[in-house]
Amino acid sequence: MRIKNAEKLNSETSSPLYAQLMQKIKNSISNGELQTGERIAPEQELCAEYGVSRITVRKAITELEKQGILEKKQGKGTFVTVPAVYRKLHSVNSFHDTCRMNGQKPSTKVLVSRTVPAAKKDIDELGVSEGARVVETVRVHFADRVPVILEENHFSMAYSYLLESDLNGSLYNLLSECGAEPAQATHVISLKKASKQIAGLLKIEEETPVMYLHEVIYDKKGRPLHISSQYIRGDIFSFRI
Repeated sequence: MRIKNAEKLNSETSSPLYAQLMQKIKNSISNGELQTGERIAPEQELCAEYGVSRITVRKAITELEKQGILEKKQGKGTFVTVPAVYRKLHSVNSFHDTCRMNGQKPSTKVLVSRTVPAAKKDIDELGVSEGARVVETVRVHFADRVPVILEENHFSMAYSYLLESDLNGSLYNLLSECGAEPAQATHVISLKKASKQIAGLLKIEEETPVMYLHEVIYDKKGRPLHISSQYIRGDIFSFRI
C-alpha cells in the first residue's frame, strides 16, 4: 500500500535519510494508515515518493525488520509484522484475556450459535445422554484485526442461556458472571492442513498447516464445562509449556 501524503525527506537535517524514512513508516503504522499484515509499497515506489535512493530505502526496511516491525516474504513483498500471541498451555484463559496480556486488541466474530444433536465426543467428554442436544458456538477470534483462531465450542443444554447472550466478547467472563468458572483443562494438540473453508476464515492459503487444539474444560468442582476444538494460525499464535 502507498503511504498517503508522502513528503520528501529533508537531507539538510542531522537525522539520516533512512532514519527519517523509518519514522515515516512507523507513523503510518501507528496512525492506522498501514494495517497489521498489510504489504507496504515496493522499494521503487518508496524511492519515488520520498526522493531517496534504493540504498536508503533498503537500509530503512532492514532496520525495521531487525526491530520486528516489518517482515519480508519471498516473492510477495514486505509486510507490516503481525505481532505474536502467546499463551501458557496449562493456563485456562479466554482469547480476549490472552490478547490483552500480550498488549493486543482482541475481537470476535460469531458465525454460529445453535443447538445440535450430541455427537459421540459430547457423550464421552461432556457426559450428556445419547439422543440429547448440545449448544454449539462457532467463532473467529482476531488479534489487532487479524484472524488467528477458528473455534468451535460445545456445551450441555444447562448453558442454553448462551444462545441469547452476546458472544462477541470474552466467553469465560460471561460464564463467570453466571456462576460457571473454568478452572482446568485437558489438551490435545496436533497439526492439520487448512481446508478451503478454514483457510478463507483465517485468511491463509488452502492446505497451510495449522495447529489443531482439542480441549475439555472443567469447572472448579471438576465437572465438564465445555469442549473446544480450535484451528490456530501457527505463524501468529504460540503456546508456552
